[in-house]
Amino acid sequence: MAGLYVHVPFCRSRCVYCGFYSTTLNSLHDRYIEALGQEMSLRRNYLGEPIQTIYIGGGTPSTLSDDALQRLFALIRQFVARQNGYKGMLAGEEADVFSGLEVTVECNPDDITPEKAACLRRLGVNRVSMGIQTFDDGRLRFIRRRHTARQAREAFRCLREHGFGNISIDLMFGFPNETADDWQRDIEEALLLEPEHISAYSLMIEEGTPLKAMADEGKIEETDEETSRAMFETLCTLMTSAGYEHYEISNFARQGFRSRHNSSYWRAVPYIGLGAAAHSYDGTSRQWNVDNIDDYINIIGIGKVPCERELLDTPTQYNDLMTTAMRTKEGVSLEYIEQKLGKKYLEYIMKEAEKFIDKGLLTLSDNRLSLSHEGIFISDSIISELIYA
Repeated sequence: MAGLYVHVPFCRSRCVYCGFYSTTLNSLHDRYIEALGQEMSLRRNYLGEPIQTIYIGGGTPSTLSDDALQRLFALIRQFVARQNGYKGMLAGEEADVFSGLEVTVECNPDDITPEKAACLRRLGVNRVSMGIQTFDDGRLRFIRRRHTARQAREAFRCLREHGFGNISIDLMFGFPNETADDWQRDIEEALLLEPEHISAYSLMIEEGTPLKAMADEGKIEETDEETSRAMFETLCTLMTSAGYEHYEISNFARQGFRSRHNSSYWRAVPYIGLGAAAHSYDGTSRQWNVDNIDDYINIIGIGKVPCERELLDTPTQYNDLMTTAMRTKEGVSLEYIEQKLGKKYLEYIMKEAEKFIDKGLLTLSDNRLSLSHEGIFISDSIISELIYA
């Protein structure tokens, strides 16, 4: 099993917190999609196994016109058909290419119209990830989101009316001056929609963002650690009480609705990332494309893949496993560590984990090491101690 990620780096406007690569040069849509098709051709032999999940992220893929989305999906279908050995690329049979696959598209609420929802359904999308962030209009304006709380609710209902039975929504907590009650109301508003999946993240102040400039100028203060932890505890309590499985530190799902694509990242499943700034992993190396859309288009245009590559040595593979799999409910398999990485790393992790097991912060069960409920709240410090120096 493998995954396909397609990066669509276009946004109508930039959010103050965003550190991902994106551009507001929406005049480049057509050239970019053409370049994606060329990259698919250049990298057709990168993966050696069938694609099971497709994720179109950004940026904001929903800013693409219906015509642009149709052209993009035609390319994706051809790429998946070749990769999965599908021979029936005749008119009327194309829908079978996505049969059994999870196909996710990220959307902004203000882009969702009946026409857009219908277009996504026709293209074979069966999962939508929507960035709501908060249901407070003041906080939405602060982070420069283009939608309102009302638009978010309407967009969710629109997707439901068009047959989407797998919707994920993103929430944020830790806004400047946000109270515990404010955050609880956001969670309760989200639960009223009854989404299949909720991802919730603390608002991070990252270098190079307008939010960082505000902090440097003393205009805002970062939420203190105690408040942030209390908010995270509230999140965990309300979500699990509502029947959601807390299957990764920041992710909650109804039974059977985990994100298959993101789960593959945490389990070190190979994936190919296409587009500017996209990353790929083949099991032994990482690749990352240039994070500049003009450079990406120009280099692709001369028949080269604009990427750098890092061959992963054993310590790096071990550390990658710690920073991904340890975030999940299942944790890491000690059998996998011994067989894949060697006895040396099994002995190392058991030595470092012992003190956390004794304190009840890690659990050891069925030859798997995972965070306990209490350990989740200080996961960063625990994982850093398990890293191989």
